[in-house]
Amino acid sequence: MKYRKDRYGNEISVLGFGCMRFAKKGNAIDMEKTEQQIDYAISQGINYFDTAYVYSGSEAALGEILSRNGRRDKVNIATKLPQYLINKEGAVEKLFQEELRRLQTDHVDYYLMHMLTDLSAWQNLVRFGIEDWIREKKARGQICNIGFSFHGNTEMFLKILDAYDWDFCQIQYNYMDETSQAGKAGLQAAAERGVPVMIMEPLRGGKLVDLLPEKAKQLIRANERFATPAELAFRWLWSQPEVTCVLSGMNSLEMVQENCRIAAASEVNDLQKEDYALIEQVKALISEKIKVLCTGCRYCMPCPQGVDIPLAFRCYNEMYTESKSTGRFEYAQVVGLREKKAFPSQCVACGKCERSCPQHIHIIEELKNADRALRPLPYKIGIGIARKFLVKKSSQEK
Repeated sequence: MKYRKDRYGNEISVLGFGCMRFAKKGNAIDMEKTEQQIDYAISQGINYFDTAYVYSGSEAALGEILSRNGRRDKVNIATKLPQYLINKEGAVEKLFQEELRRLQTDHVDYYLMHMLTDLSAWQNLVRFGIEDWIREKKARGQICNIGFSFHGNTEMFLKILDAYDWDFCQIQYNYMDETSQAGKAGLQAAAERGVPVMIMEPLRGGKLVDLLPEKAKQLIRANERFATPAELAFRWLWSQPEVTCVLSGMNSLEMVQENCRIAAASEVNDLQKEDYALIEQVKALISEKIKVLCTGCRYCMPCPQGVDIPLAFRCYNEMYTESKSTGRFEYAQVVGLREKKAFPSQCVACGKCERSCPQHIHIIEELKNADRALRPLPYKIGIGIARKFLVKKSSQEK
């Protein structure tokens, strides 16, 4: 494993374990598989684990596994304050203490203000005394480093970056987001201020791997320097000296093993002129195919009307990155045959999802487009018939 240093000279593994997408068993976290993956990751030198208050079950799972195996002192825990839930004094402390209990620890190594999108969100926390609270927690050793995770534009990122003496920050960054979100300009601005940068969504929620257009996959396979699309995306990031740690939402042992292999071979300024040309070709092919640049982060969920927004967009994109029949058939299976309806047509345009979307997608309009594409008349009729038979049968058997 390779390491880069934080603001205080501590070594951070270049590959971090993103804990939002732990392996699932039904609707719950598969503790056996997750423990196996975490144990292997630590054995390979990964020492940065990123979770959050709102990642369902994640903090508790991570805390239990680290405590049971006596590994807490081997890793850095990063978790996040859900700043969007703070509306009164005392709320920060209550949430923080709950996180410590879940994580079974007495301190958090890297604590982030979660999903700042606008300077006003930080200013709201300041009104509730967050600066004094941080000062106290750092003095008592309960927080070692304070930072923020960001989803917004470059201009707003720079304002937040200069609003406080941050120890680190976390941004969405990959070769498709070089000029969006905080972007390369934000990455470099943070580095110039001595603020380490942790990277999230390096593969855009898997879009730069599984949902690449077939022509793009062929281009990468033909290149001897990159074994997989993931390797291309990761090495593009690690080639940049301003990047401190790249988070990967790993949920299989094979994924952990592969990412550790790539990380161990990574180097600063490793990419060549031909590699950047390849990336530009891949970007052009992606832009031609993908309809909605959704990462599947699920910040838009739950929908008050029950619409499964990320799944609708995933299947919609599959229609164009794979085939129309593939996307439509999968959607008919995973949504059409649910006992509880989750169709885009249920949207009432309340706007809750759009206010929460880190990608600033026009979700309401795109859901209409997705519904028209995924459920043309023959599919609507077919799904309707299947629902009457299968859903009714399921209800009778209960």
